[in-house]
Amino acid sequence: MALRDREPLLRPEGLDCEGEAVLERKKTGRDSHEVALTFEEALEETGFGTFHIALLAICGWANASDAVEILCVSFLLPTARCDLHLSSADMGGLTASVFLGMMIGGYVWGVLADRQGRQRILVFSLAVNGIFGAVSSLASNYWEFLLLRFISGVGVGGSIPVIFSYFSEFQPRDKRGCMVSALATFWMAGNILAAGLAWLVIPRTSLSFQLGSLHFQSWRLFVILCSIPSLSSALIFAVGMPESPKYLIQAGQGVSAIQVFQRMFYWNHRGTARSFSGLDPIRKILAQKLRTTSITLSIVFFSISFGYYGLWMWFPELLKRIETGGGSACSSNQSSSGEKSVENVTCYPVKTVVYKEGFIIAAANLPGNIFSILLMDLLGGKFLLCASLFLSGICAFFIWEVKTKTQNLIVSCVFSAISVIAWNSLDVIGLELYPTHLRSSALGIFTGISRIASIVANLVFGLLVDMNCAITILLVAVILFIGSLACFKLPNTKHIELN
Repeated sequence: MALRDREPLLRPEGLDCEGEAVLERKKTGRDSHEVALTFEEALEETGFGTFHIALLAICGWANASDAVEILCVSFLLPTARCDLHLSSADMGGLTASVFLGMMIGGYVWGVLADRQGRQRILVFSLAVNGIFGAVSSLASNYWEFLLLRFISGVGVGGSIPVIFSYFSEFQPRDKRGCMVSALATFWMAGNILAAGLAWLVIPRTSLSFQLGSLHFQSWRLFVILCSIPSLSSALIFAVGMPESPKYLIQAGQGVSAIQVFQRMFYWNHRGTARSFSGLDPIRKILAQKLRTTSITLSIVFFSISFGYYGLWMWFPELLKRIETGGGSACSSNQSSSGEKSVENVTCYPVKTVVYKEGFIIAAANLPGNIFSILLMDLLGGKFLLCASLFLSGICAFFIWEVKTKTQNLIVSCVFSAISVIAWNSLDVIGLELYPTHLRSSALGIFTGISRIASIVANLVFGLLVDMNCAITILLVAVILFIGSLACFKLPNTKHIELN
């Protein structure tokens, strides 16, 4: 029996196994005792149904868990800064450390996923994310917390690119755009979950207790709760999820690929039927054929990550400043020295309205996600990406310009809704531009670039937000505009076949 990725898949007829109908279709010009199907045809023969919906829910939960772990830090900072004695620069360094870990993890785990398989790497990366995220709740000082969140970030950086590669390789061509967009919407679910947990848990100072010499504040309980989605996702992938059939064929494991197809067929028709160099991936994606696309994607990833995480990770702190000083985030009276602000800042009693507004901004992702699902296959990822980046830049500009708390909340919600369309579009485009043997590695590299942007953005915010908030926010708008212009160089990938 021989299996090939792009050539027809061959197997003898007459094997008595469940889901046999998956590959029981003859091709003209072949021996009468053989059946030949390409990979895409095999996917179509398995049907579309229960398996794909369950896969969406499981991969979506993993995607949401990554969002929870990333945003966890931003929600706890307004309170934890007192217990950990953080300056604004420290807070920027702390959020940047998460993205530094993600940058390293994105490349390393992505390369390993192309070499060792998607499913195994997802188990390890999700486990690293959850375990070290939970342990960080016990950190007694800034440096311990920073180190543990960095390691947690290494896990997050691996699961994000690999989960999208894994998921896309189960999807038939005509449903891929819609399904990947649907998977991307679970990031919104993670946003809402993190914001909701912060709103429910952090203001409840009655949940605090003494744990040895450590005063276990409510924000520490919030950190533990945020690790549960990652740990549960790691367990699900370890005990119940198959390897990607596309990867198995690429790796020459044809029999295993057929078994996965049979499993897919069974679940979709239950009611009716029974040597490697670490720099090789970088060289390959910068080869002449892919060079322009890769450079353009690097610019786009950098732009959206700098803009989105530069603002999003600081929304709770900006909202707190608005609530304290009134007016816009840049008009409230702040100390010009980050160290001085540590002595003057007051974290208790916790301002519940800050987390309420954070929850509202997170929920504002919903219309953007619905828009993406409905129109991704109709308009194409390139059009949506260019338009949403441009409109996100406009929203970022008006975050600086608005004068009242209500206006600020409205503009922030619009930014949330529009920017998520850019992320969803980029997820679809990034998957479709690279062949199977490079897909996870390429996404790992690009997410690494986006983490560099996130690190830079958070360091810039931490250093400049007290000195000149307006320039910081206007810088976000400019970089988003640059990304919008760059994405016009990307090819149109609407309805193309995965290579």
